[in-house]
Amino acid sequence: MVSLADKMAANMDMSAFSKATELKKRLWFTVLALIVFRLGTFVPLPGIDPKILSDVFAKNSSGILGMFNMFAGGALARMTIFALNIMPYISASIILQLGQSVVPSLAALKKDGEAGHRKISHYTKILTVFITMIQGYGIAVGLEGMTGSAGLSAVVNPGFVFKFTTIVSLVGGTMMIVWLGEQITARGVGNGSSLIITVGIIANLPTALAQTFELGRVGSMSISLILMLLAMVLALIYIIVLVERAQRKITIQYPKRQMGGRIMSSENSHLPLKINPTGVIPPIFASSLLLLPITIANFSSENGPSWVQSLSQMLGHGQPLYLFLYAFLIIFFAFFYTAVVFNPEETADNLKKHGGFIAGIRPGKNTAEYLDYVITRLTVLGAVYLTALCILPEILISKLSVPFVLGGTTLLIVVQVTMDFVGQLQSHLIAYQYEGLIKKAALANKKRK
Repeated sequence: MVSLADKMAANMDMSAFSKATELKKRLWFTVLALIVFRLGTFVPLPGIDPKILSDVFAKNSSGILGMFNMFAGGALARMTIFALNIMPYISASIILQLGQSVVPSLAALKKDGEAGHRKISHYTKILTVFITMIQGYGIAVGLEGMTGSAGLSAVVNPGFVFKFTTIVSLVGGTMMIVWLGEQITARGVGNGSSLIITVGIIANLPTALAQTFELGRVGSMSISLILMLLAMVLALIYIIVLVERAQRKITIQYPKRQMGGRIMSSENSHLPLKINPTGVIPPIFASSLLLLPITIANFSSENGPSWVQSLSQMLGHGQPLYLFLYAFLIIFFAFFYTAVVFNPEETADNLKKHGGFIAGIRPGKNTAEYLDYVITRLTVLGAVYLTALCILPEILISKLSVPFVLGGTTLLIVVQVTMDFVGQLQSHLIAYQYEGLIKKAALANKKRK
C-alpha cells in the first residue's frame, strides 16, 4: 500500500510539474532534438544500392556489426549519414582524457576552469573530425568491396567521388549529432550523448522482441527458453537498479566550532560513494574503442588478405578474443574513469579545510590514503559487476542468436540513463518548488511590513 506521505509527495510533484513552464520547454526541446536525430538515421549516403546493401548486411547482422548497428539506432544497416552515431566523439573524448594524464599542457588546461574546458572541448571536436574521416574512409573502401548474392556491387559508381562524398557525409552527420547532444545537455534535460545512444537502442527494441518471438513461432527456440530470457532481462534490470543505487557511506564528523558570535555544535554527515561510480561510461568507452578496428576488419574481410579474414572472425560477436578485449577495456576504463571523477587527495584537503574528519583517521595524508583504499575496493566490485553484466549475457546471446538489445550492455545503458533522466527531472521540480516557496515568503514579508 502507498503511504499518505508518498501520495502527498506525488501530488506535489504533479502540481509542481503543471506549473513548471521552464521544465516543460526543456522537455519539448529534448523530444524535438531526439526526433531530429531519428530522422537523420533514415537519410542514406549517396551512391549506394539499398537492396544490395541490405542483402550484404543481413549476412553480417549476427556479428559485431549488428551490435554497433544497435547503438546507431539502425543507421549503420541503412548506411545513413548518422551511421557512426556519436561513437567518434566518445573515442576522441577517451584520447583527450588519457592525454590529460600524460601531457602536461592538457593537464594544465583541465585546471584552468571554464576557459580550459572550452579549449579541451574544441580539441575534442577537431579530433572527432579526424577520427570520423578515418572511419569514413574505411567504410567507403569496405562498401566498394561488398557484393550481393548476384555478384553486383553495393556502390553504384565506385571511385574517388564516392569516397569523398561518403567521408564528407559521415563527418557532417557525426558533427550534427555532437551538436544535438550539446544542445540537449545545455537546453534540454539529461546528458545529450547518453540520451542519443539510449534512443537508438530503444528504437530497435520492438524489432528485437519481434525477432525473438518469431524464433519461437518457427520452432527455432522453445517457449520455455524465451520465457527464461525474459526472466533474465527482468532480473538484470533489478540487479542494475539495486547496484546503481547502492552507496558506501563514510561518516564525516565536524567538531564544535565558532562562527561569528555563535558556537556551532558538533555535527555528523556522510560522504556517499557509489559502488559503480563510473555508471555506463566503461561499456560505452569500450564499445567505442573497439569500433574502429572491428569495422575496418569486417568491411575488408570479404576481399582482403587471409589474415584480415582471420582477424574478422576472431573479433566476431561472442568469440574469445572479442570477449577478452571487451572485458579488459571495461575493467581498464572502470579504474581510469574512477580516478578522473574522484580524487582522494583533493577530497581530503576539502574536508580538512572545513574542519571535517573521519573517526579514527587523521586529517590530511592519512584521510587521503583511507579514501583511496575504500574507493579502490569499490572500483574492484564495480568493475567485476560491469564485466559480468556485459560479458555473461553476451555469451548466452551469441550461442542462442538472440538480438543484441536484450544483452547486459544495452540494459545497463537504458536503465542507467533512464534513472539519471528521472533524477534530473526531480531536481528541476525540487528547484521549482523551492523557488515558489521563496517567492511566497517574500510576499508574506512584504505584507507584514
